[in-house]
Amino acid sequence: MSESENLSIKLFKPHRHARETSTLVGSSSNHPGGLHNAIDGDSDNSWYRILRRPQWIWQGLDPIEMEATLARIAVSDNERTSEKLLDTVVGYRPGNWSYEWTQEGMRFQRQAKTLEEQGDKKAAADAWLKASTHFSIAAYPHLKGDTLSQQAEVLANKAFHAAMEKSSYKIKSVVTKVDGKSLEGFLYLPHTDSPLPTVIVSCGLDCLQTDMWRLFEDYFLPANIAMLTIDMPSVGRSHHWSLSEDTSRLHQAMLSELSSVPWVDHHRVGCMGIRFGANAAVRMAFVEQNRIKSCVSIGGVLHAMLSESERLNNIPPMYLDTIASRMGRMEASASMLTQLRALSLRNQGLLVGRKTKVPILAMSLSDDPVCPESDNCLAATYSQGGKSKIVPSKPIHDGYHRIMQEAVTWFTETL
Repeated sequence: MSESENLSIKLFKPHRHARETSTLVGSSSNHPGGLHNAIDGDSDNSWYRILRRPQWIWQGLDPIEMEATLARIAVSDNERTSEKLLDTVVGYRPGNWSYEWTQEGMRFQRQAKTLEEQGDKKAAADAWLKASTHFSIAAYPHLKGDTLSQQAEVLANKAFHAAMEKSSYKIKSVVTKVDGKSLEGFLYLPHTDSPLPTVIVSCGLDCLQTDMWRLFEDYFLPANIAMLTIDMPSVGRSHHWSLSEDTSRLHQAMLSELSSVPWVDHHRVGCMGIRFGANAAVRMAFVEQNRIKSCVSIGGVLHAMLSESERLNNIPPMYLDTIASRMGRMEASASMLTQLRALSLRNQGLLVGRKTKVPILAMSLSDDPVCPESDNCLAATYSQGGKSKIVPSKPIHDGYHRIMQEAVTWFTETL
């Protein structure tokens, strides 16, 4: 048995009866599901988690293996906290979400070790990254207090660091201090020969920054652009801080730290965000317009989702729980929905009045329930040289690819 599998046994053994994810905040018992779009995936009444199939396939999961894993969860006879929700099997055992995805991660980990022994460093790095991705999905949606999720994150980080050591490109850890606590991001570099244009990237509230390696490999690396990843507040390496209306606070601290990093061209720094990460990115384009040169928002949670009662009332249970967890709350209440309005960039006085000099490309896929065209238009209107774009969402697995191509083209032209 390998050292990593020993670690897995040590981590999970005491938590066979850990609290099941959907019960930690508990919105699933009193809120309807139902969300279908290419950025988030599918939410329905049979699953607590939103199944992010398009993103997971884009991150390198084999669609057939993914469906087989979901099927094992669905057909399990083990006890569930809710018989209506397939992914609520209690404890670390067959059918439990963390268990099944961790088993898949272990399979890629064994593959990585075999490839290492054979001397194939590149293939080993790829296998380690796939192991990290599977462990990260095992931890999804990364709620605070979810013991099994925390253990899976330990494995995801270990696999990611193993990949860093063997990667054909450079990945550097960048650390800064916020409130006396360490904040870590990862800087992906095409080379270290000269300073590079750099884009600070964040995803939504239910992803880890280590999930974003594919974005660099497929898009930024060929364009010779460096990428710095940072977790959103209260998740992953940003777990010390709660989500507040100052969504870009950690990004601003990391931007200041970049001024001492020799591989970064400080006159050519951009920012890009997906979903809540786009809220932080667009905020940066306003509050740091003397240090940020370009910005891209993808399906951004900028205004409508945070202000319109109908949209707020239709947030799927897992999303509600995730937002509550990020805000440091143990339940999703009406007062939380009121607090969300303060996160609207329009309500903060940014997407109204004076334009930022930073050009913003605001994109979403067609029929996006989270980011309507009006949000993209707001971001584009209040930026000099800004642009709003709706990308067709079909074929579904191609939507991600086209959006990322557009983003990199934008940075190539504006950085």
